[in-house]
Amino acid sequence: MVKIEEEEWDLEVTPERGLFELPLKDIWHFRDLLVLMVRRDFVSFYKQTILGPMWFFIQPVFTTVVFVFVFGNLAGLSTDGLPQFLFYLAGITAWNYFADCLIKTSTVFRDNAQLFGKVYFPRLVVPISIVIGNLIRFGVQFLLFMGVWFYFFVQGSEIYLTWAALFFPLLLALMAFLGLGLGLMITAMTTKYRDLAFLVNFGVQLLMYATTVIYPLSSAPDKYKHLVALNPMTGIIETFRYAFLGEGMFSWTLLGYSAFVAIVSMILGILIFNKTEKNFIDTV
Repeated sequence: MVKIEEEEWDLEVTPERGLFELPLKDIWHFRDLLVLMVRRDFVSFYKQTILGPMWFFIQPVFTTVVFVFVFGNLAGLSTDGLPQFLFYLAGITAWNYFADCLIKTSTVFRDNAQLFGKVYFPRLVVPISIVIGNLIRFGVQFLLFMGVWFYFFVQGSEIYLTWAALFFPLLLALMAFLGLGLGLMITAMTTKYRDLAFLVNFGVQLLMYATTVIYPLSSAPDKYKHLVALNPMTGIIETFRYAFLGEGMFSWTLLGYSAFVAIVSMILGILIFNKTEKNFIDTV
């Protein structure tokens, strides 16, 4: 009787996977694909554009100029005594990273349906590549922010770094978790309800006005201040301003709340994504 040796496989694709079973090992095996997707998104987004990566700088600068004119000069909103351009640029820099992660992740299933239906790879690679790609964009815009910060500092503006700057990596992680988690939950629903994609783009723009991007939390009316604080991005942006500008309503409670919402959103988003990816191709 011939004994058949059991074969060992580097990768085993199974039809079913538990809800709490995440393909972390598979994601590591496909790290080269992750790098290629980050590069693909970067190149395709600026392909056939005249200014190319210069849009990294143009978009936040133009937005900041408009905010200074409309909210700073016409509306006369408070900036806690900070230079208006620097105040708005700080909020825009942080908000853009969160918003880009949320918007682009919210249509992962719809935008990659053909790719998902042809070849196997861990589906989480795509949303993770979006977060990493946006992190590169954030890094460039953060350098712009620090350049403007240095200019105002040399001019004698009362701005300074505080000890809260040590939380900068944590703030980055919270923005990524929040944008990725909410985006994964939404993309699971857009497989059936395509209207959600339009709602997300519109809703993110409105949500910005309920965050302290264009005004400090200290200037919000008392009856609305707790509503603004319920937005998890409020604690992150306020901490970001306090860390790099020396002004802002830093609160352990506010930052802790933002961290709790971000982590919960991340966990729920991955679980929902993990469940939906099994049969989304039938409904997308």
